[in-house]
Amino acid sequence: MFNLDIFKVNSRCAVVEMSRRLTADVDAWAEAHDTVRSDAIRQLVELGLRSTSSVDPLGAARRDSVEIEDLAVDQIGQLLDPSLPIAERERRIRRLTTGPPEFSDERIDLPLRE
Repeated sequence: MFNLDIFKVNSRCAVVEMSRRLTADVDAWAEAHDTVRSDAIRQLVELGLRSTSSVDPLGAARRDSVEIEDLAVDQIGQLLDPSLPIAERERRIRRLTTGPPEFSDERIDLPLRE
C-alpha cells in the first residue's frame, strides 16, 4: 500500500512513507523535471516550505472581521454579472456574506441568541 523511499539529505538518511498514488505523482514530477525521485522529493519539500514561509500562519485570524467581509464583498462583486441591476447585485452580495437565514443559528461568528 505504501512505498518507502530512503534518500540522503546533507549526509542524513530520511525515510518517506507515501501512498502509491503520491509516489506515482512524485515520479511523474521527477520525470518532467529530469531528476530522480529522491531529488524530486527534496525539491518539492523545499518548494512547499518556501511558499508557506512568506505567509503569516495567523494572518487570517489576525484580520478584522470587517476587513474580511470587505475582501469577500470585493471578490463577489468581481464574479457577479455586471449587467445585473444594482439592487440585485447588492441582494446577492448580502445573501452570500450573511448566509441564508435558516443557518444563522449555526454561525459561530455571531452572538448567541437567548
